[in-house]
Amino acid sequence: GEGGVAIEAATSDPVVYGAALAVAEAHVIAARDAYRAGQNEAAAEMFAHPVSEVLLDMDPVFKTRGVADFKPLFSAASQAVIAGESVAAVDSHFDGIIAALRGAAEKAPENGSSAGVIAGGVVADQIERAVAMYAQAAEGDLYGPYLDGYGYYMAAKGAFERSSDAIRAEDEALHTRITQALGLLAQAYPGAERPASLDVNQGKLSGASASVMLAAG
Repeated sequence: GEGGVAIEAATSDPVVYGAALAVAEAHVIAARDAYRAGQNEAAAEMFAHPVSEVLLDMDPVFKTRGVADFKPLFSAASQAVIAGESVAAVDSHFDGIIAALRGAAEKAPENGSSAGVIAGGVVADQIERAVAMYAQAAEGDLYGPYLDGYGYYMAAKGAFERSSDAIRAEDEALHTRITQALGLLAQAYPGAERPASLDVNQGKLSGASASVMLAAG
């Protein structure tokens, strides 16, 4: 899919399955925060994108895992933004999507990997995406690539906060490297609105991401 997820592997690999869900989550986090910042057009697009980028391709996997179709939630959220509904109303749509994503996560395939290994792999995937989008955003002044990267960073941060103990228990070095990478990404993505300049050193970001990916295996 356009989201860069190995769909066939998602049928048996919990990290790939989790990464697909995280890609969707990254987009809706970006959408919610963009709407709060008054970036309505970008928000509507971000709510809608996961359907074509990853969820349509994941349909067969979800069906096999017994996950009910939740794509309409994304379209409804996008329409709410287009209609100019209140921030609270859009937040409610966001909450519904997150609940669906968490429910889908509970039906992930198992391959014997521990919770720490799976979480570490998903966080590493999101960090790599955030770093790649920062490089793309720095090539011009478009808002979209920056907002994409912001979403990936926030998804990585949230997943790490939920799984920090499990990752640390599994691999202290990976936990440390993720912490360092997220620290750099916090500087790169201070908020949903694009800063006047993108001046965080790309080499440092890429190095931190590579270090995480190496540790995550």
